[in-house]
Order: sequence, then structure tokens, then C-alpha cells
Amino acid sequence: MARFDRKPLIAIGGIQHESNSFSTATTTVADFERNNLTRGADIVPAWRESKHEVGGYIEGAAGYDFDLHPTLFAVATPSGPVASEAFETLTGELVERIRSAPPLDGMLLALHGAMYCESHPDGDAEIVRRVRAALPDALPLIVTHDFHANVAPELIAHCDALTIYKTNPHVDQRERGRKAAEIMARTVRGEVRPAQAIEKPALFYNICFQNTSLPPLAPITEETRRLERDPRILSASVCCGYQYADVSAMGPSVVVVTDGDEDLARSEAKRLADMLWGIREQLVLDAPDAAEAVRRAVSGDAFPVVLVELGDNVGGGSAADGTFILSELLRQQAQGWVEVIADPEAVQAATEAGVGGTLEALVGGKTDELHGESVLIRGKVKCLHDGRFIETEIRHGGARYYDQGLTAVIEVEGSTRDLQNLLVLTTLRLPPFSLHQLTSCGVYPERQKILVVKAAIAYRAAYGPIAKRIIEVDSGGLTAVNPARFDYKHVRRPLYALD
Repeated sequence: MARFDRKPLIAIGGIQHESNSFSTATTTVADFERNNLTRGADIVPAWRESKHEVGGYIEGAAGYDFDLHPTLFAVATPSGPVASEAFETLTGELVERIRSAPPLDGMLLALHGAMYCESHPDGDAEIVRRVRAALPDALPLIVTHDFHANVAPELIAHCDALTIYKTNPHVDQRERGRKAAEIMARTVRGEVRPAQAIEKPALFYNICFQNTSLPPLAPITEETRRLERDPRILSASVCCGYQYADVSAMGPSVVVVTDGDEDLARSEAKRLADMLWGIREQLVLDAPDAAEAVRRAVSGDAFPVVLVELGDNVGGGSAADGTFILSELLRQQAQGWVEVIADPEAVQAATEAGVGGTLEALVGGKTDELHGESVLIRGKVKCLHDGRFIETEIRHGGARYYDQGLTAVIEVEGSTRDLQNLLVLTTLRLPPFSLHQLTSCGVYPERQKILVVKAAIAYRAAYGPIAKRIIEVDSGGLTAVNPARFDYKHVRRPLYALD
């Protein structure tokens, strides 16, 4: 067993991005700076109270008695591929901070697992390769990943252990960070020797079925929890992948980490992969289009109804300005609805009109030709807000501080005092991970009849408790759930449900 005359010193850092390879947008350093780019000692106070895995690393350092050496941590809102310049700049700085650190005993590295870079389609594996090269030989490198990771076997080869969120919506990020910290502490003290294995079933696992709290996935998720109660198994992870990255590793992965038993890691990973394969025939897509979804919402008697605009899933990298559902709400004269759309141009027009002023503007459908046509909106500017808010509960993404930029709430024509039609226009794209996106602007979602979210599963942690009905909508867009809408060139073939 290793002995220390001091506390072990563990570096922490990471670069996280979920990249839609079908998007024409690119993600730059400025996009990371807008969301979060934290360096050195600033990382600890910025992330200590978060529900993110970096918060779990920090908590784990105190609980497992090691010191931290923070390096660089960067996160950008899901979007298109990471520009080569941004990748080289951020990865280069991360590596340099590792190389210039005091003598280290290990590193905890937070990556998303679905980063697509212009020059490196599997950006995460390349980051791990470079970080491994920057660390002294045999120094443990332990990585955490998002549930939507497309895990490449090459990444497994360059790290000692990979642990992945178990839940979607992601409400266990901090817990998985603590798990990684525990494995690190036991490794550097010589108590365990991680050995891991990966299995990748030949399956396209549609995001519509990635709710880990419901069948068919819930029993498999529970099995990973049961496995981790076995003292021989340090971590057991099943992730379903990110279907909007055209890469060879796209699809579900199983990673099992044991204490030195490679055969056990392989056999349990294979068993979990077989469980995934066994539910394949239950993954049948059946979602209405926007017109039918709005008809169902209007004709119901249990409210609020959540309409999920799957094709404009902001957390999957889409535009956040899709108009398919908005158009139908107006055409069918629905009442008591609220929808958030990112449209800086319309926000500027609302600002010029001022609170109480009249707004007539074309809204949405401005990013590309995939998310619907711009819609003419007439209404009154109800509120202007700086777009910043705090989420203190455990929510998908684990963040505490949010910023959707200058925000305008428009009371659209057709509203009544009791049933207001509210369009929330934001300057920055922001996934609907928190109800405070609305309440911070004076919008009370539980009072609305129809709530539109541009999401897939992640919104459920916030909206699930208040929703009386949920209707998933098969709309167009960069995150359309029907794989036939995309031309895959680089994924493994064949994949069940894709071929």
C-alpha cells in the first residue's frame, strides 16, 4: 500500500461540449467564455456548490483526504463542431497547466464524451490522449462522462477508469464526481488497482427512450447500481450515446471498472450490453407532428400540458428558434401557452418598444432552413430581464448559475387576463433545465395550460413535477428524432434501428 507523508495532490480540470456534427455552426473560444471558462484557483469557488461532477470532485477531496490542483475547466452550450482553433487553444492551455503543476499524484478529468472537433471527430479521446502524455508515467487518470457520451475504445486505453452519469435527466452528476474521487483516493493509496472493459452493442438508441427512470432503461440502470454494491466492482456505467454526432463510436456503451479483475470487467460489461440489446424491439418511435400535438393539448382537460419540440432540442445543439409548434399554437388559436425562443433581433426590437410597448416582429426561424419559417408576432412587451438566474435544486446539467442574455416577455395577441399567451425571447440559447428560466421573468409555468420545451429528456427534472401531460412532438430540426432525416457517413454499420 502506498504511503504519503503529505496529502496526495490531485489535479482537476476538463473541457466539455456536446457537438452536433450536422450543424453548420462552429463553437469558438468565445462560446466557452460566454458559458463558463474558469482557470486555476477560481475553479473551486465557482463550482464547489454546483451539482456538477466538478462539485463532486471538490467534495470528494475533503471526504477522501486529498488536496486539489485546479487547472482549467471549460463548458459551452451544445452547438456545432468545436473549431480547430478553439480545441487547440483550450486543450493546449489545459496540458500546459498540467505540465507546470507541482508534483502530482493523479488527475480527475471532466469531459462530456460527445465532443466533435473539426480536426478531431472524437475530441474527447484526443484530449485524454494529450493529457495522458502530459502526466508522468503510471500516474492515475480518471475520467467522468455525460450519459450522452459516444465512448471510443481508444479513450478507455488512455485512462485508468471512466465513470459515467447513470441518470437522464442527469441528476447524479455530483454523485458520479464523488465516485471518481473515491476511486482516485483508493488508487493513489494503493488500496485498489482499476481494470476496465468496454462493450458497444450494435444499436442506435434513440434519445426518446433514454429516460433512465422508466422502462425499458430503468431496470438496466438499477442493475449498474446493484453491481457497484459488489466490492470487486469500482464502477459500472451504461450510457446511450449521442445520435447527432456522425462518428464511428456513436451509440450506447457499457464500461465496467473492477479492482484488478479484467475478466470480471469484461464479463459484466458483456452482460450489461446483452441487456441493452435485449430491449431493442421496444424502441419504436411514435410521436405526433406539431399540428396533431397542439390539437391534443388544446382538447385535453388536464393542465399544464408539456409539448416537447424534439427537433429543436437545445441541449442537443439545435438552434432554439424553431417555429413549428409556435405556428400551430397561433393557427389553432390556443390559449394559455408559453414558449421560449432565442432571437436576439426580436429582443432588440422589444427593448426599443419598452415595457408596455407594442411589438410587431418576425420571430424565430432565422438560424437556418431546418427549424421552420419566421412567424409574425403581435403583442405587448410585458417584461424585460437581464436573463440571469440561480438554480439551487438538483437539475440536469448540474449548473447553479445561468445566463440567457437580455430577455423579453411578450404577451401575444389573443391573451386574456387569466389565459396569457407568453413568448419569452432570449438573446442566448439556453436549454430548459430550470423552471427559473421562466419564473425569474415573472412567468409561472404551473398557471399556464401549455408549456413548450425545446428538449428531449433533460427538461423532465424541472418540468416533470408540474406536468399533468407530456406530448413528445416529432418536429424537424437539427435534433429531429427520426434518424432517416440525417445522412450518416461515419457511424459503425450495421446498427439496429438505423439500418
